[in-house]
Parts: sequence; structure tokens; C-alpha cells
Amino acid sequence: MSDSSRIELSAAGPPETRLPGPKPEFRHRLRQALEGSDPRTAVSAVVASDPRECLGWASLASVTDEPMARYAFHRVGYHRGLDSLRANGWKGSGFVRWSHEGNTGFLRCLRGLMNDALAIGEHDEHERCRLFLLQLDPSGIPTDS
Repeated sequence: MSDSSRIELSAAGPPETRLPGPKPEFRHRLRQALEGSDPRTAVSAVVASDPRECLGWASLASVTDEPMARYAFHRVGYHRGLDSLRANGWKGSGFVRWSHEGNTGFLRCLRGLMNDALAIGEHDEHERCRLFLLQLDPSGIPTDS
């Protein structure tokens, strides 16, 4: 179900899509999982409770040392984020800015996918992701978030 109220039209450029952020209880459980003694297992359980939430996939990748697993987690989060963008009225173009907190899970997954692609030697994928990030938010790609 699409909610066009999440899209802002501007005379200054393309529309901007703002994803809803994770629910507070999800954020709380994720924070606890990240601070625990076995974060990968704990974060995996949180992600399993709401696999549509991109922030969970980005967090799972952040507690994973294996490059291919990180790549896979970021890719799943990226695709779940595309689904969420479409469900919130995104038509394949327009801004999805880092400045809106609800967008950061998706953008972190896309940025992670970009970095992971470079790490495994997939230079064309790295460049596609880099360009996509800059199209979504021309202000730049933050190194932390």
C-alpha cells in the first residue's frame, strides 16, 4: 500500500522520498543486541523478528567479519529497502537523503554494498552503487552513519 504523503515535491528538483524509521522497540532490541556478548547471534535474532527493516541488515553486516557474508547481508537490506521505497511512493528516481533518519538503514546497506563490492573485486558494482548513492543524495556519501 502506497502512502504518497511520504513524497515531497519541490520546485527545486526531483521529489524526495522519506522512509518511516524503525519502531522504537526494534531500535531498543537492536541496540541491546549490538551491546551483548554475542552480537552476531543476537542481531540475527532481531533481524529475524522484522526482516523488512534495513537497519537490522546493516547492523548484522557490521558485526560480521566474513566479506561475502557482509556483502550478502548488505544486498538483502538493499533489496528490502527498494521494496520499502516503492511501497512509499518512490518511482525509481528522486532523492532519498541521508538527513532523514528513516532513510539511513537503506542507505547504509547501499553504501555497505558499494564498499563490499570493492573489497571482493567487483569494481563495476562498486561504481554503480556509488553513482546511485550520489543520485539519491547529491550532498555526498558519509563515511559514518
